[in-house]
Parts: sequence; C-alpha cells; structure tokens
Amino acid sequence: MATPASASTSVSPSTSTSASGTASEPPLGFDLTQSPWIPVLRTDGTEAELSLIEVFGQAEEVRRLVGDVPTQDFALLRLLLAILHDAIDGPQEIEDWAELWDDGLPLETLRGYLDSHRERFDLLHPLTPFLQVADLRTKKGDYLPLDKMVADVPNGARFFTMRALGAERLGYAEAARWVVHTHAYDPSGIKSGAEGDPRVKGGKGYPQGVGWAGNLGGVYAEGDNLQQTLLLNLIAFDTPNLHTDTEPGRDRPAWVHPPATSAPLEGAPAASRPHGLRDLYTWQTRRLRLHHDGEGVHGVLLAYGDPLPPRNMHLREPMSTWRRSPAQEKKLREAMVYLPREHDPARAAWRGLGALVTGETRGREQREEAAEYVRPRVLDWIAALTVARYLPRGYLLRARLVGAVYGTQQSVIDEIVDDTVAMPVVLLHQDNQELAQAAVGAVNDAEDAVTALGDLATGLAQAAGADGEGPRATARDRGFGDLDGLFRTWLRELAPSQDAATGADRPLDDPLDPTEQRRRWQLIVRDTVSRLGDELIDSASEASWEGRVLDSKSGSFWLNTSSVDLRFRRALRRCLPLTNIDSGSDDSTEEDQ
Repeated sequence: MATPASASTSVSPSTSTSASGTASEPPLGFDLTQSPWIPVLRTDGTEAELSLIEVFGQAEEVRRLVGDVPTQDFALLRLLLAILHDAIDGPQEIEDWAELWDDGLPLETLRGYLDSHRERFDLLHPLTPFLQVADLRTKKGDYLPLDKMVADVPNGARFFTMRALGAERLGYAEAARWVVHTHAYDPSGIKSGAEGDPRVKGGKGYPQGVGWAGNLGGVYAEGDNLQQTLLLNLIAFDTPNLHTDTEPGRDRPAWVHPPATSAPLEGAPAASRPHGLRDLYTWQTRRLRLHHDGEGVHGVLLAYGDPLPPRNMHLREPMSTWRRSPAQEKKLREAMVYLPREHDPARAAWRGLGALVTGETRGREQREEAAEYVRPRVLDWIAALTVARYLPRGYLLRARLVGAVYGTQQSVIDEIVDDTVAMPVVLLHQDNQELAQAAVGAVNDAEDAVTALGDLATGLAQAAGADGEGPRATARDRGFGDLDGLFRTWLRELAPSQDAATGADRPLDDPLDPTEQRRRWQLIVRDTVSRLGDELIDSASEASWEGRVLDSKSGSFWLNTSSVDLRFRRALRRCLPLTNIDSGSDDSTEEDQ
C-alpha cells in the first residue's frame, strides 16, 4: 500500500464535503508548486521528488524525469513545457530561444508565474482541483478504485505488477502524477456516466477513444540534463508547418482556461482548438475527481472529457511521426489523411529510422504525390537550430521514443514502448539527404540480411522435414539482437565532428562519404550475420545434412544443408553488394548467373 507523500501541505480556507457527503474539517491542500511530486534522476545518480518550482530551479542538476512508467515521463515533460511556454509567452521566434539556450531558464519569471496560478495547481482544492472537476459525480454518487487510472495494474494480469492487490490507496504526490498521465494515456472503453454530460446513456459513458498522447508514437529530444531537454523541445511559435493561434489569450494551458465542467466543449472540440502547443499539451480528454481523506487518495471518478480525433493533426502535434492512410482517404473521400505512426514494441527504435529522418517533402515525386511519412516537427525544429548554428557543431541528437500499445478495443494498455536512438543531427538537414539515405539504406541492409538468415533457418528445418516458422522467428530475433548495439554505435559515428586524420573540426556540411560509411556498415552486417549463419549450419541435424526432395512450381529439387547454405551465402552477396568490393575479384558464381 502506498503511503502519503511526506511533503508539507497547506490548509485551504474552505470547507469541503467528504466522500460520504457529510461536512468535514477544512481539507489539507497539496500545492504542486511547492510540494515534491515529480520524480527525477539527478546527474549524480541519486533520485528525488521535486515540486514544480524545484524542478525548474534544479533542472541543470537533473539528468531526466523518472516517472512510475515511461509514458508518465512523456506526459510530465509536456506539462512542464506548457508551463514554460506560457510563463514566457514564447519563444515567439528562434532568436528568443537562443537567448534561453545561452542564459538558462528564466527562474524568477517561472516562480512568479507559478505563484500567480498557485490555486489552480492545488491537487485538493475544493473548487478548482488540479486538472479535475470539483463537482463531478454520477447519479448514484459512486466512484471507482484507483486501478482505473494506474497504468501499472494491468487488467487480468496482476501477477505481472508490483501491485498484486491493486492500487488501494495513493499518496498525494503519486496521485498527481497519475492525474496527468490519465489525461494523456487513459484507455477507451465504458466509463462512469457523469451528471451533466449529454453523451451519457443509461448512466454510462460510452467509448470516446484513448487519451490524446495514447494515439501517438511519442518522440522527443533528450539533452544532457533536464534544462537542455526542456529547451530542445521548446519549439518557437513561428516554426513553419506548426499551427499556433497568434490571437492573444487563445493558446493557453488548462489552468488558464475556465475550469472544466462535466460537459464536453461545444463541438467537442470547437473547430479551432487546440489553439497551440499550450492548449494541446494540457488537453483534458477526461473528466475526473479524486476521492481523498487526510491520509491520501482512495478512489477516483473517471469520465470522458474532450475527445480529440487524430486525423490530420500533423500541423498541430509536433511529437509524433505521421503516416499517410490510403484506407482513410478512400473511406472519407479526402485527398490526404495523415494519422500518427504508432511504435511497434517488436521493433527497436533504429529500425524505424526512415520515418524519423524523412522530411515532409521527401518522397514527393514529379507528380507531386504527398509524402508517405511526415517526421516529427520537433526534429524539424532541432534541424533548424543546428542549421542556424544555435546548437554546437556536430550535435548528437538523442531521440527518445515512448508510446502505449492498447488491446481489447483500446480498453486496456497491453505494452509500453520506451527506446532511444542517437543520431548525428546532420541526418535531419535537407542539404544532407545523401547521408540520411545512407542511414535509412543501412537499416534496409540489416533487414535484408536478417531475412536471409531467417530463410536459412527455415531451409534447414525443411530439409529435416520440420516446420520452419519457429526457427525463422528465433533466427531473426537473434540477428536483430546482435546487430542492435552495432547499428547504434555506427549511427552515432556516422558524421563525427572531427576529422579522424587531422583532429580538425569537420564542418556540418562536410560529413564523411555516405557510400563509404554504408560500405563499412555492410561489412559489419556481413560479418555478424555470416557468423550466425555458421552457427546454424554447425548445429544442423543429420537429417538436414541428408536432405529430402521437395516439389515446387518449377519442378522437384533436392534440399539439404549444403544447398541451403549456398543459397544463404548468395543472398548475402546480393543484399550487401558493397561488401564485394574488398575482395579484389569477381564474387559472382555460376549460381548467381
């Protein structure tokens, strides 16, 4: 059972009503601006919980956020970004950002801002509780266990969690984190029917989709400390291809807008919203109310709030890759439909590199066809910073990928994806498309070579008269596993900031030769996959060496270990053609003809 946070609390001057409906003593408040609740890892390796004022004030000494689950890191980062954006009302343009990068976070401005909105950051406020609806209730006056908003208590799989008995009670600090996470990642499914919500039928709220961030394949830039991470993701409002309403007072976070009610926004949402990043990062996809006492939080009422359809939101949401959806274009009879590209938990982040480094204009042909993918706008922003020389020469970008994978009609979270890929930022530059294509091509090289390895495993099984699907999957997993660290190292070194021979700085627009770098990678792949192939051959059964006759459309043929091995070596030469250059002779054989 979780214990209440030990942070100091303040007493609200108002009285409240307890869960049973009886009058009680003035409730304890939990001021998120002053009370520790955000978990962090410091640069010295120690962990701590910080208040909002502390997390900004100590951002240079904080390595990163360390929430209860990785998706919580993403949700909390966006909350901090919304605060920072609104406190400075910017950055309006890239030059404003450069001042922050040079001078650091404006701590006095942030303290003044948080103090002025302190009442809206009180988790337990009787009238305006943080990201909650004070008078939210159902017709019967009931509420739910905390399991409904705690993402590390999977339905029907309690033995896979540290909370085998469920989340019976939470301290105020942890409850605050789950409130932020719920708005971002809450599953779909049937919810409580809140009084005053016109969508409620028979006392139930029927599915309105997952929380906004749950739609995304989340991507953000990580710096050496939290201050750098905040600033790297603090996108200027005048950034091209990113919508921000410039009319004063419109793009504001949830705590500046009037408190939400149980009813959704008119038009759900109004056609013009979200007005910008501040509005988007604090979008209230749910209506909720914590039930608490003097010891902590013991229940929650969770209902639907403001749904936000993800279709064609690529001009508003910067922290996701987007994919074109021909199926939706046909269904909706629209020329272009983009949807968020979700992360695949079975694939390492680097295997999706193409979608990260491919810009919106890449993929357009002479017939002006729309791009298949639109990379995250936050990566466009990083590229702009390096082109303008506001970031150090040869900057190495660490892109962190975070996302939730839902199951059973999006009613439960099945898996959480969390991975990081480091890449030279020159890959994002429009002037270095050849280098970017070499990196994307290198991923394809790995895919093709591992496919050949899988075919080898399948062929050996078939030669022995066994099913080949299991061996294929095992061989592919091993291949990608062995290449994983090698590729990440190769990618980091793809465009070094110094010339290896002279030690002189290498200009960003003068990276190493892309063809030579790809050849270097293909040699790594050949050596790695060939070694794995040798292991499969060495472990082949006697039945596989003896082989058997198989029938195909072109006739019968004899399949055994030797013929499968020959086919594997030929496939590697074909999918890794640059490795043939170092032999000094023609590698072609009669089998290649």
